[in-house]
Amino acid sequence: MEIRSGAGVERREFYLHAPATTNNRMALAGAIAALQLLAHKGNRLRVLIISDSEYLVKGVREWAPGWKARGWTRKGGPIENLALWQALLPSLEKHDAQFTWVRGHAGHPKNEYANDLAIRAATEQVTSEGIVPSGYADWLAAKQAKGLFAQYDPDAAFAALEQRLAAGERFPIAEGKG
Repeated sequence: MEIRSGAGVERREFYLHAPATTNNRMALAGAIAALQLLAHKGNRLRVLIISDSEYLVKGVREWAPGWKARGWTRKGGPIENLALWQALLPSLEKHDAQFTWVRGHAGHPKNEYANDLAIRAATEQVTSEGIVPSGYADWLAAKQAKGLFAQYDPDAAFAALEQRLAAGERFPIAEGKG
């Protein structure tokens, strides 16, 4: 998570695990947790969630509104992960939230870091104690020391997205690097 504060761009993170789960279930659970954690203080925020889960992004943007309108049914049979979808929609209402997709494992530094966190949470079966200080800066510095992401400036990338949100831009389903 990134947010602008008086001190600049602050980065926080959370991670969660579940035994015997799927990527789709964890993408939904992560989105629900993020939105609920952000709503904890009662403020409605403008939120941009960038995910490498097409299932999550297309589900939020295309499928779930129709499922809800039809009483949580779909033509093709039962809705997979129905309870999670039903929990996600009320969480979305707490914020002005947009979802956009980025291809996973394609060199997007923030997505690569999120993937590393997810792998660690799953492998070690650990969940963070709420939102915790981020290790992203150290992770990025270590990668840059190895020649990866050499020209990447996470604060500049955040500022560019922040400007687009402030201008009221509606993000496309698929987003480029940033």
